[in-house]
Amino acid sequence: MPDYVLAFVIAAGVALLVTPGVIFLAKKTGAMDAPDARKVHKRPVPRIGGLGIYLAFLASMLVVLSYVPIDPEVSFELEGLMVGGTLIVALGLVDDYTNLPAKVKLVGQIIAAAVLVIGFDVRIDFITDPFGDYLFLEWLAIPATLFWIVGLTNTVNLIDGLDGLAAGVATIASVTIFLVALQQGIMFVAVFTAAIAGAALGFLYYNFNPARIFMGDSGSMFLGYMLAGISVIGAVKSAATIALIVPILALGLPILDTTFAIVRRYRGGVPIFKPDKGHLHHRLLDLGFTQRQAVLLMYVISALLGLSAVALTEVSGQFAILIVCVVVAVVLFGAKKIGIFHMKDSVHEH
Repeated sequence: MPDYVLAFVIAAGVALLVTPGVIFLAKKTGAMDAPDARKVHKRPVPRIGGLGIYLAFLASMLVVLSYVPIDPEVSFELEGLMVGGTLIVALGLVDDYTNLPAKVKLVGQIIAAAVLVIGFDVRIDFITDPFGDYLFLEWLAIPATLFWIVGLTNTVNLIDGLDGLAAGVATIASVTIFLVALQQGIMFVAVFTAAIAGAALGFLYYNFNPARIFMGDSGSMFLGYMLAGISVIGAVKSAATIALIVPILALGLPILDTTFAIVRRYRGGVPIFKPDKGHLHHRLLDLGFTQRQAVLLMYVISALLGLSAVALTEVSGQFAILIVCVVVAVVLFGAKKIGIFHMKDSVHEH
């Protein structure tokens, strides 16, 4: 059995086994997401599902990495990712229980990202353009990598608004990065993303509508952080033009949704951190989609973005630019059509 298949199976199996225990723990300790006027669900739902995702991923990594030979430098970087990931889960759990202010959460995210970037020397030192030329970031390397990690951590966090949405999108994004890693022979990235996909998919069994548990900030921030971190480590190893475009496309849906939210709030004169009910999933519900239909449509959009990311690795630089431009044009046209750039009543999530 290939290492990545084992990583996926262990993570999915552990997620399926431990999540009922997490549901029980959440009910016992009061980690419940109560319904209110700003939310889609109608009854209290446990919300520390990220703990199950984290434990499943950790179990998978501990087993697989115990016998897979890994370059010492990569091993050090992966340890950093696990340390940072543990911090982000801890931050998320505190938030799931106490609802931390947005700015406090942001400081916590920056600290977790700094552990990886400064403590374990994981950074984007250079990028390549479509013509194969290197652009060295030099002093911008640290702030650029911090921005990347914190940004992706938040994009997955913000899209977690309907049952099964963030878990499914993270699974699709993980599989996309996995396929590209496999294609390029970067096996440790393949193993790592297979474990993330397994943990998220195993959790999705309990999280799909009607959800028995939400992943909470502990889960959404963990998934965003891990995908951001592994894509940086993988990008450095592959030194390919498409290395960072792949995760951007793989997570294209939450990235675009977050970008649209920032534009919308800025144009509406509303603070950027203030929640609203203008996210893509809210718009789809307004158009008459059920929760399940909205989530499945967003899975399809994510899968199409993922396929375009995989296609990029097979074509020339100029053709890759054309694919990205077409994808962006289609997304912008669709977003404008459903009025995603305009403010609605200030309400939010689940």
